[in-house]
Amino acid sequence: MKKYVLIILLGLFFTVTGCLDDDGYSLNDMWVGFGMVEQVNSDPMDYRIHMDNGDVLMPVASGYQLPWYYQGTNDPNSRLKSGDRILINYTVLADKTGDDGNIDLYHVKVNSVKKILLKGILDITEENSDSIGSDPIIVKDCWQTDGLLNFEIRYWGRYEVHYINLVKEPGDLTEENQPVELELRHNANGDVEDIPYSAFVSFRLDEIQIAGLDSVQFRVTSKDYEGKEFEYEGVYRYGENN
Repeated sequence: MKKYVLIILLGLFFTVTGCLDDDGYSLNDMWVGFGMVEQVNSDPMDYRIHMDNGDVLMPVASGYQLPWYYQGTNDPNSRLKSGDRILINYTVLADKTGDDGNIDLYHVKVNSVKKILLKGILDITEENSDSIGSDPIIVKDCWQTDGLLNFEIRYWGRYEVHYINLVKEPGDLTEENQPVELELRHNANGDVEDIPYSAFVSFRLDEIQIAGLDSVQFRVTSKDYEGKEFEYEGVYRYGENN
């Protein structure tokens, strides 16, 4: 999992965010948000970014020498692809308005982009319990966007790669199981607790769908470094998100 030092992340979010200016767009304005990548063409490479707030972005310029590679690498295998979740910093250059008068998409310059860890929900078993780990984790925020459950997390480390998973007990889910019990788990791989790191991670909720229902209640728990329990209760309305 990529680790981002807290001060870098705070600096990123210091960027101005807000509503788009109906009178025009300035190259000095930047927006930051989460979205999902859709690759609509490969030659030439063409992407659409479906933002969590419903906006659709069409990248037409990039601040990178090699556009749409992950920051800090020239590896072609790291190119973004459909289904990737990203945190994007962008400048709006223009927009395209549909016949109904609403804005269909925004033409943007990409200032920076980072891939966000996106995973499914795991069944915890005797075989994988050690690798999943039970180290503490700090949850700073938790929110839902469509079929995703998103976390802003903080943890201590230095040398090792840390693993974050959302887990549940194995077995078929039924209406009587609600709320479905989920646990956010952290494996620090024996790392020392020297440096505070901050990161975002998203999990797909489709694996807790219950046949015959259009929504499911769930509860997420985790524990921080002081043994304090974090708890989040939500409803995944998959009938509206699929």
